[in-house]
Amino acid sequence: MDILLIGGLLLVVMMVLLAGGVWIAMTLAICGWVGQAFFTTTATGNNLFSAFWESNASWELAALPLFIWMGEILFRTKLSEEMFEGLRPWLNRIPGRLMHTTILGCGIFGSVSGSSAATCATISQVALPELMKRGYSEKIALGSLATAGTLGILIPPSITMVVYAVAADASIIRIFLAGFLPGFLLMALFSGYIIWWALRNPDLQPPADPPTTFMQKLRLSGNLIPCGALIIFVCWVLISGYATATECAAYGVVGSLGLALWSRSLTWKNFCDGLMGTTRTSCMIMFILAGASFLTKTMAFTGIPRELAEWVDQMHLSPYSLIAVLTVVYLILGTALDGISMIVLTSAVVLPMIQKAGFDLIWFGIFIVLLVEIAEVTPPVGFNLFVLQNMTGRDSNTIAKAALPFFACLVVCIVLITAFPQIVTILPDMVMGKEK
Repeated sequence: MDILLIGGLLLVVMMVLLAGGVWIAMTLAICGWVGQAFFTTTATGNNLFSAFWESNASWELAALPLFIWMGEILFRTKLSEEMFEGLRPWLNRIPGRLMHTTILGCGIFGSVSGSSAATCATISQVALPELMKRGYSEKIALGSLATAGTLGILIPPSITMVVYAVAADASIIRIFLAGFLPGFLLMALFSGYIIWWALRNPDLQPPADPPTTFMQKLRLSGNLIPCGALIIFVCWVLISGYATATECAAYGVVGSLGLALWSRSLTWKNFCDGLMGTTRTSCMIMFILAGASFLTKTMAFTGIPRELAEWVDQMHLSPYSLIAVLTVVYLILGTALDGISMIVLTSAVVLPMIQKAGFDLIWFGIFIVLLVEIAEVTPPVGFNLFVLQNMTGRDSNTIAKAALPFFACLVVCIVLITAFPQIVTILPDMVMGKEK
């Protein structure tokens, strides 16, 4: 049977199951089982068990529940409220005001966690309840959190970047350095859209607070010190090399518990509620990861990603036409695969094409990471959409619609780095010198 026809049938099965209300993780696993049982000769049961084990038996993944627990502690004590109170006077004059905290928070936390799911889940736990309590638009809050959560894989360190560097035999340090300016550019685009939206919809946000003097702002900023110190410490121990991402997450949990005790806002009830919330969110994410891993195995066995890449190679396109077609191909793959799998399954065919066309492999690494970010918010398998759906109870399609304007910001960022590749290459060239 034609490879693309198989892919189309699996997509139809997925859409029918999701529309029928089947759990997301189960939908992914069922699609994987159908693909292997009917279109391959592999041992479906063995692959199912191995995929579920391999996807969760990871030391790096241990950072996920720890970071989520850190967010739960900040959310269930008064620490997150104090942080927002400290930010409020400084953002009062900027259209959108506290809505910008979602972008800033995801950018800072993304540099620590290296994971899109952990960034989205943790910042959502802290920011969403506070924004809703203050009367901000839920639609914009959900859309900004879904897309800004993807900054976890663009702002270094990033697991996705490491996978690409290994696949492309490129310098991991250069890839990391190349991610900073596009990350800041994307944050600016997201905040720019929030400003534009706020100016057009002043009635969909709470009224501005009364003006405050500089000294009042400094006094209120004292509320930022506890959480700010914790975030700076966690970032510092990671960047300086004293701890891994998982160890940083553990430090974050201990630090947030210590701050909650110091502020006398930690009770036995919110401690237990935080543990239960962490367990629910972590299990949900890991179950989805397991289902996605099994579906990824199915895609590898059927050969769909490689077939698409080889089809593009046979078209003999000009360099920028090649980039345009690869963008479409990766967007299609993003509807059914996680980002790391997209890179691993296509790199053997795509990377020689990119080198032949004359593109810098470091630049292409950031380009493909941005496409992976888009995949994180693309139905039906947009991972950040699933995270927010399970955390808020909102339908994933509703969240996807809310994320559309920010999705457009991602596309604009891709256009900008394609038109001006120096945005990606200038920092690694300045720090490490140009590659020969």
